[in-house]
Order: sequence, then structure tokens, then C-alpha cells
Amino acid sequence: MRVLPFKIPKPSNSAILFQVDQGVLYNALHHHEEIQISYIKKGTGTLVAGDTVHSFSAGEVIVLGSFQPHVFNSDTADCLMYSVFFSTVSFGDIFLQLEEGKGIADFNAFAKAGFKTSITPEIASLFQHINTAQGMHRLGHFIDLITVLKIKKSISLSTFIYERHISEKDGKRMSAIFDFTLANYRREVHLNDLASLTSMTPHSFCKYFKQRTNKSYFSFLTEVRIAHACSLLEAQQEISIADVADRCGYKTLSHFNKSFKKLMKITPSAYRNKNRL
Repeated sequence: MRVLPFKIPKPSNSAILFQVDQGVLYNALHHHEEIQISYIKKGTGTLVAGDTVHSFSAGEVIVLGSFQPHVFNSDTADCLMYSVFFSTVSFGDIFLQLEEGKGIADFNAFAKAGFKTSITPEIASLFQHINTAQGMHRLGHFIDLITVLKIKKSISLSTFIYERHISEKDGKRMSAIFDFTLANYRREVHLNDLASLTSMTPHSFCKYFKQRTNKSYFSFLTEVRIAHACSLLEAQQEISIADVADRCGYKTLSHFNKSFKKLMKITPSAYRNKNRL
């Protein structure tokens, strides 16, 4: 199991790493110094980024800030994701202060809370060029990529920025909480379950979780359930909304509809129609 912190195995003589992930995506909470730019080529699932939960699907580009805690939880075992990792440290202070390097430093600040956007032919082509090019050509394609992403319309991933690195002890504990939630969101979850998991009292657990995520645990659980509901509504349009509600841990359709609309500002039916394939 991967826990916080996680080190990207990047060659010491390279400022940029291109990585291909196939099958089941990362299954434990982690963070790393490198900024991550990922293109979801195939698959769907749930992304926890910082204090917020999102669904992800093919055709999206997801940017994660430096040291931003995150976990990808794929719905299937046939996902395909292309990722570019880079750290401003690799470029050096002198280069970042030059006119040519300012774009990299600016993007680092822009991406701190993370964001996601949709793929375009231009962005897809730049991913491919970064994968195959070498030396200055690769750097040029990389700068083109972050330049395009910075001005493209996007959705912020997190509601606040983590200013401190998370300790390994906290990382293991939060990873256990997130793993438990992602494995059990379909059933009724009780505070005693989480308290037992973290060796805390229910009150202490609630305080601990809110201090580290800026929200209550049950708000987080709702976000996980609704993120999965979004994936189901998009990918499995043949199943009824009542079935979606049941698969996401809701005992009644009315409760599901209310929770979905409160979080997404749209009804499940309207969301499905908007995203109909």
C-alpha cells in the first residue's frame, strides 16, 4: 500500500517524467513534491484531491498541485492514464527567474489547489510529443502544455491549499480512512466504525477529520457517494436512477435526489441528460 509521502521515481538528469498507468489506478492516499498533469485516456472512477471528491472519466485532464494529497479509485481494471510529473526545484531558481522560466513558476502557483479540464486535440498531441521528444524539444512541448492549460477553462479540485506537508503517521491514518470509505460507501457507515479504525473516540475522530479536511466526515462521505453516482449516470445510462441511488448507499430515492441536487446544483435526471453519450 502506498502512503504519504510518495516519491516519484524520476531520473536525476531529467526535469520532466512521462508515465503511463494501465489497469487499476492508484489505490491509496499519497502525495509527492512533483506537480502532476494527467490525461485520462480510458476509464472512470473517483478522485479524492485535498479536501474534495470528484468523479473522473475519459477525456479529462487532471492537474494536482505539489504535495496535494490525492487518490485515484478506478471503477474498472481497464483504465489508461498518461501523466507528466515535474518539480520547479528541478529547473533551478536562476532559470525560473528568467523570462523563459516564469511560465513554469506561474503554473506552479496556479495549480496549487489542483484543477481539471477537458482534453482537446492540441493537448492530446502535446502529451504525445512530451512522451517521444528529447532534450529542448521536450521542454518546449512541456511549456506549450502548461501555457495552454493555464488559460483553458477549468474546474478547481480543492477548496483550500495544503500549506504543510503531511506526516507519515497522519498519512497512514488518513489513507486508512479514505480506503475504508471508498470500500464501504455503498452501505450504512457509522462513526463507531471510523473511531475503531483510527483508535479514537467518535468525538475525537470527528475533530481530527475536520481539522485535516476542513469538512465533516459525513460531508466527505456524501461527496464520495455523489461522485460515484455521477460516474454511473454517465457510463451506465441503461440503469435507473433508483438503481444508481441504491448502488451509492442511499436507502431512498428522495434522499439521493436531495443530496445530489444540493451538491451538484442539478437533478440526477438533468445531469444524465446533460452528459448523455
